[in-house]
Amino acid sequence: MEQSDTALASIARLLRRLRDAAREFDHRGLTWDDALADPVGRTVVCHNDVELSNVVFRDGIAVALLDFEFAAPGRPVYDLAQLARLCVPIDDDFDQARLGWRPADRPAQLRLVADAYGLDRNGRAELLTAMDDAIDRIEAAVRRRVDAGDPNTLRCGTGPAAAPASTAGAAGG
Repeated sequence: MEQSDTALASIARLLRRLRDAAREFDHRGLTWDDALADPVGRTVVCHNDVELSNVVFRDGIAVALLDFEFAAPGRPVYDLAQLARLCVPIDDDFDQARLGWRPADRPAQLRLVADAYGLDRNGRAELLTAMDDAIDRIEAAVRRRVDAGDPNTLRCGTGPAAAPASTAGAAGG
């Protein structure tokens, strides 16, 4: 599992390249799994599940994305928010340790992601809002699966980690 700043920045750059390539893709008339999709929607197809097991690394650099099961149209910054939620990671200390993440300066890592992706000041503010949307969306998706008795979800535990109290100031600017 790649947990270096170099790897994290390379994932953000790869996600930016996906966004740039996806701008020309005509998704009209196609169906999507909207479980993790951006609630605002939009016209760019986003991955929505960029986490380490869905990234191919070569010499510590992200070179490809796998598993487009949750791909759907959305705001590119929402896809970046999903990356931040999963790879910065935006988890409390207990869940961060339980999931095998090394201790890290999460605000610094979030700034690294924003820098590598190329966000300006306004984009960074939008990222923080999109992170709140992404956290709400995953919590709702897990609740729906638990309520439906989905055995895979039930085996994973009782739901997602609690969201941080605030993301204010984390993306820098």
